[in-house]
Amino acid sequence: MIRRFRETEGRYIEKIAGQDRLAFAHSDTNDFFDLIEWSKSGGYQGSVIMFFDFETGNVYRPFAKKRNVVYSDPVYAEGFYYFLQGDYDEKKIILYRYIPEQNPEKITELNAEEVNLYNLRITGNPVHIVSQDENFECYYPEKISFTAAGNETAVLIEDRKIYFEAWIEEGWDEEKNCATDQYKYYNRIIVRDYMGRKLSEEAGSLYQAADGAWWIA
Repeated sequence: MIRRFRETEGRYIEKIAGQDRLAFAHSDTNDFFDLIEWSKSGGYQGSVIMFFDFETGNVYRPFAKKRNVVYSDPVYAEGFYYFLQGDYDEKKIILYRYIPEQNPEKITELNAEEVNLYNLRITGNPVHIVSQDENFECYYPEKISFTAAGNETAVLIEDRKIYFEAWIEEGWDEEKNCATDQYKYYNRIIVRDYMGRKLSEEAGSLYQAADGAWWIA
């Protein structure tokens, strides 16, 4: 049986990890760094974040479309849905907590000119606002900063530990620009403290199940 949401616009939806109720979609770009480039050519039309409810078939839009405003991907934590709103005109990055059919609750607000917009997102349990370029930066709920390898991405922050996934590629022939018979591509989990010191490392990839539990695969 095929079911239908109450609104159908041909959007590609993604399920939000750690729960079963909602999926989400963006009407357009969700890269905060793109706002800088758009500003050089007259600004950006703005985007909308949408939540799709598998229980009711409803589609929720916490905010109407606004020029020069974009949204992050949402995360689910502690019974709520969280997302970032970036407003280039107001120079603000705002973290919202959300439950469908209720008004979004502002949790904190950052000055967009004081954060690195590159790979800006929310992660962790509870939620943290982070970005990654040459450095790993955490802006909320506390300040953390250290140099991180280019192949490492922070996936989870829990119990004052930061879990990174590092992609590893082995057996690539640089001269021929092709994979050898020994080629391998996989992830390693690197756990660091808030000073960036490595606490542990192992082969694996992190996945959050619908009940909120994290698994290493």
